[in-house]
Amino acid sequence: QVQFVESGGGLVQPGGSLRLSCAASGFTQSYYGMGWFRQAPGKEREGVSCLDSADGSTYYGDSVKGRFTISRDNAKNTVYLQMNNLEPEDTAVYYCAFRAGFCIAGTMQYDSWGQGTQVTVSS
Repeated sequence: QVQFVESGGGLVQPGGSLRLSCAASGFTQSYYGMGWFRQAPGKEREGVSCLDSADGSTYYGDSVKGRFTISRDNAKNTVYLQMNNLEPEDTAVYYCAFRAGFCIAGTMQYDSWGQGTQVTVSS
């Protein structure tokens, strides 16, 4: 069972930035995907981004392309989500997740999920 420590959420004004962190532990797979998802009140959970451990390939949802950047620190087993030019529509609980193997665009089939961190974009 993968454990996560998520941090970095908070309240930010429109146009501002936040960086989320997700430190993962308890896994032994060499190949895996680390993803970020979000869920706003009354809406379905949505894929935001994913990073492949094998080659560092990254994937983004259409609504965040050009504004969000996923990155990693292998030494710390930590994945980051840099969120710039935030909009009120980005308000949601953000979750990191782990799947053995590789990122697959559009899939919600992940093996383990973090507890989530709240991001609120409001003036």
